[in-house]
This record gives sequence, structure tokens and C-alpha cells, in this order.
Amino acid sequence: MRRRYPPRGRVEEPYKVNGRITATEVRVVGENVEPGVFPLSKALEMSRGQGLDLVEISPKAVPPVCKIIDYSKFKYEQKKKQKEIKAKAAKTVLKEIRFGPNTDDHDFEFKLKHAINFLKEGAKVKAYVHFKGRTIVYKERGEILLLKFAQALEEYAKVEQLPKLEGKRMFLFLSPKAGKK
Repeated sequence: MRRRYPPRGRVEEPYKVNGRITATEVRVVGENVEPGVFPLSKALEMSRGQGLDLVEISPKAVPPVCKIIDYSKFKYEQKKKQKEIKAKAAKTVLKEIRFGPNTDDHDFEFKLKHAINFLKEGAKVKAYVHFKGRTIVYKERGEILLLKFAQALEEYAKVEQLPKLEGKRMFLFLSPKAGKK
């Protein structure tokens, strides 16, 4: 049995327009139109009379709701709304902070300040200890370091994932507390 693929290059329209509407009766709405239920032929005639399109907006309603509008303008406004929604959506930023198993106090404090700034900006922090060569034998040191880091950031962040070893790295995930921005 051969597979049927949709035709290339053509984008499926999300709304039924003019001749594609299949209902026999439709509820018509729009500007300069008296709202009401009309047979499809009458509704199409009304839209042509205004030089506009009949667009099926709510196909599941009984009878389906159609609006008399300029379809290209309608599509443009829908795209614009989608873009706006996308822009308003919160983008989560993940910042990484790398330690070695033998990180001394000064470096630890320096990286801690960076983490505090990242968390204040609302970014998540992924802190990890990278074990090179034979330093893998100091797993406990790495875990202690990460737990100390999480404890120092207790005021600014909540632990999303406790230290976990994956390969040569031990990870700790922190996310900013809601009130701290």
C-alpha cells in the first residue's frame, strides 16, 4: 500500500473560506452586518456584496459561526497576535558555573557572586564539578562543594536537582526563588 503525503509547498489553511464552507446554515457576524442565521448561499451573497470574504470562525458551534471580513487582513492580525504571545512568553536562561574538585575558597566566593547575579536576573544556574583524569576519586569533595554552594545560595535559589554524577561531571541545578528578582 502506498503512503499518501500532503502536497508539498502548500500550507493548509486553518479556516474555511467562502466556497470551502460545508454547512448548509451559518450564523453570520461582522461589521456592517445584521447578525443572524442565514442559508450559506445568502451569507456568501452578503459577503460578495461587500467585496469581502466569508470566514468560518467557529466550526463546532451549531450552526457554525462565520464572519464577513477581509481574509488576508484577518490572517495578518492572527499572525501578529501569535508573535505577541510568543514575545511575552518567559524565556528561561540557563547559566553554567564550573568548578574543579579542588576549588579553593577565593574562587568559590568569586563564582558564588556570579551565581547570585545570575539568580537575581531570573536565570537558572547549572553548577557542576568537572573531574579530570584521576580526580574522579574525589567524588565526595565534589559533592560537598556543590552542597556548600547550594547552601550559600539558599537565600536566592531553590535546589531543582541535587548533585548527581554523570560521566566525569557532577551536576547541581538551581532556580531563582519567586520573590527575588
